Amino acid sequence: MNIALIGFMGVGKTTVSRVLSRQLGMPEVDVDRRIARQEGRSIPEIFETDGEDAFRDLETAVIRELCEAGRELAGGQILSCGGGAVLRSENVAELKKDGVIVLLTARPETVLSRVGDGSSRPALGGKVTTEHIAELMEKRRTVYEAAADMTVSTDGRSPEEIAEEIRKRAESFFTRPPKYV
Repeated sequence: MNIALIGFMGVGKTTVSRVLSRQLGMPEVDVDRRIARQEGRSIPEIFETDGEDAFRDLETAVIRELCEAGRELAGGQILSCGGGAVLRSENVAELKKDGVIVLLTARPETVLSRVGDGSSRPALGGKVTTEHIAELMEKRRTVYEAAADMTVSTDGRSPEEIAEEIRKRAESFFTRPPKYV
């Protein structure tokens, strides 16, 4: 069974996925990093050159590929998804087939402190303010919540504490019979 971490940029998906991987002894894959390596260029370069739709197509293909590969692994894997991965319903359906989706959340102030100048975050469009981040978060909130099997706040907590909560709460998903879609 896979564990997919979703949420807005800067909530800690990549960091928590690494810690969770160590705690559970499961391989970890960062979807955006996989796309960048596969394409030989950064995510901002892909957005700038090809546009968001082309990036989302790449993201969907990589998610599908990773989920299929995860089905072959005895224990599944941890997937750290980009902030917009669940904007496409087909990505959510793929992630849910054999996995649990964990929404990581943080306050806009926390996100602002984590994203720095935002230059590597195409969705910010150069507007790195608490107000702009809050506005974008609110636009995505219902989509994130609808996709999530569980929600975990990352504000004021260490990656180890967050990963431990996910591990404990995800145990019930691991003992459920598989979902057939």
